[in-house]
Amino acid sequence: MMKNRLWQLREKMEKQGLDSLLITSLLNRRYLSGFTGSAGYLLITLDKALLLTDFRYEDQAADQAPDFEVIRHQGTLLEEVGKQLQITQPSKIGFEKQYVSYALYEGLQACGANGDWIGTQGIVEELRMIKSADEIAVIKQACQMADNTFKHILGFIKPGVSERDVALEIEFYMRKLGAKSSSFDIIVASGQRGALPHGVASDKVIQSGELVTMDFGAYYNGYISDLTRTVAVGEPNEKLREIYETVLKAQLRGVTEIRPGLTGKEADALTREVITEAGYGECFGHSTGHGIGLEVHEGPGLSSKSDVVLKPGMVVTVEPGIYLSQLGGVRIEDDILITENGCEIITQSTKELIIL
Repeated sequence: MMKNRLWQLREKMEKQGLDSLLITSLLNRRYLSGFTGSAGYLLITLDKALLLTDFRYEDQAADQAPDFEVIRHQGTLLEEVGKQLQITQPSKIGFEKQYVSYALYEGLQACGANGDWIGTQGIVEELRMIKSADEIAVIKQACQMADNTFKHILGFIKPGVSERDVALEIEFYMRKLGAKSSSFDIIVASGQRGALPHGVASDKVIQSGELVTMDFGAYYNGYISDLTRTVAVGEPNEKLREIYETVLKAQLRGVTEIRPGLTGKEADALTREVITEAGYGECFGHSTGHGIGLEVHEGPGLSSKSDVVLKPGMVVTVEPGIYLSQLGGVRIEDDILITENGCEIITQSTKELIIL
């Protein structure tokens, strides 16, 4: 699998006129090599694949990255980069400009390489958008952990319990199921705080009659899931029911009609049109969704600005929402896999309004 990724990467390098590429992003390094240590760079040429790291990770790197030549640097990592580039003598050396600070850029310029440094963007991330069968299998396991956690948390939520306590119970239960951690800071937003799309759990106590939005995911074997459900604690008022049904209608349209060949912009419009027609367009301020994988937000984006064409193997979220200041909000989110003919909904938690 890693050899195939290297082959695809080298094709991209050749198209961009690069004969070397330095990978400094931890996640891109893991994606290309399998190495999970906290220190090291990849230096990839058209015929060599080097993993530069220190003595702490020498054995681990050799075990996890069999397709790479592991080189233990004696001096600094930048000195080793320069040494290896002096051996290979490249003329055009790519680097990941979104991950390189100005200080690191100065260090690269001074490391002793004779070639020109060329800033690249998205060269590995484009490969990451299409998931392999192995990646999809891990993501599905992470999604199942999130689904099981949602079932569990329904028995925990009640009036008098704080948002923070709910978030802690979610985190604990996912770890109990085998997750390394949550995928991101868990969102638990109740009552008026539901109008905050990223209302990270606070000390607020949940009251009867409120909606509670929970957005969380499991981080498992390097990959994440991302699930959002909104439930009611006691009977919600008519307005809250109305916005719930509107978001549900929009979300169901998204997961039913999203398919390969659509652009991110067209996928976004599927949910946005429903909410706009209901009169809540201005209350849906974020995108319909985003890719997930090694990161909780990666390509492709399902937004009004995205021209990326959806392809089989992409895994994305579908998460429309309505947020009403001083009242509350609703968001419903699933993770879906783009297939040859449509999409597969991976997260399976019920989306009917649950009243606790």
